[in-house]
Amino acid sequence: MKGSSWCPSRNGEDWQIQGAKRKKHETRITMKGSKEVKVINITSLIMFLMAGGLTMLAYIKDPNLPLEGLKDGGRLFLDILPALILAFIAAGMIGKVLPRELMTRWLGEGSGIRGLCIATVAGTATPGGPFVQFPIVAALLKSGAGIAPLMAYISAWSLLGFNRFLIYEVPLLGWKLSLSRMAASLIFPIIIGLLTRVIWVRIP
Repeated sequence: MKGSSWCPSRNGEDWQIQGAKRKKHETRITMKGSKEVKVINITSLIMFLMAGGLTMLAYIKDPNLPLEGLKDGGRLFLDILPALILAFIAAGMIGKVLPRELMTRWLGEGSGIRGLCIATVAGTATPGGPFVQFPIVAALLKSGAGIAPLMAYISAWSLLGFNRFLIYEVPLLGWKLSLSRMAASLIFPIIIGLLTRVIWVRIP
C-alpha cells in the first residue's frame, strides 16, 4: 500500500539477517564445545594408556604389585579429596561472589602493573597444591581476570609461595639462601605474566 511504513521485502531481509547472525553464533558455540570435548577426550585417552601401561609393567614385575598400586592410589585420592572438594566449591563461589566488573577492574587485561602486582601478592600468600590452585585460576578466568595477571598469580604461587618458604625452604636451606632465592625470583611472576600474554595473543 502506498504511504504505508510497512515494507514486506525489508522486513523479510531483517529476519534473514537476524537468522544468519543467530546461526553463526550457534555455530561458534558448537565449534567451541566440540574443541573442549575433543581436548578432554584426548587427555582421558592419554591418561588411560599411561595407567594401563604402568599397570602392565607392574604385573610383569610382580603380579601382586597392581593391587598394591591401586591401594596406594586410593589412599592418595582419599587424602586429597577433602581439599579437592573445597577447592571446587571455592572456585564455584568466586564467580558468584565477586562481581565481574570488580574482577575486570582489578585483575582484567586493562589493570596494568597494578593487576600484575596484586596477582603476584595473592599468589605468594595463597597456600595449597595444584589441585587447589588451578580450579581457582579457571574460575577467575571465567570471572573476567586477564591472562597476564592470572599467569603472574600462578607463577608467584609456584616460585614465591610463602607457606612453602616458611615450612620447607627456611628449615632445610637456611634464611640466607632462602631469602636470596626469594629476592631473585620476585620479578619473574610479572615477566612471565607479560610474556604469556604476548605469546597467547599470537597463537591462532
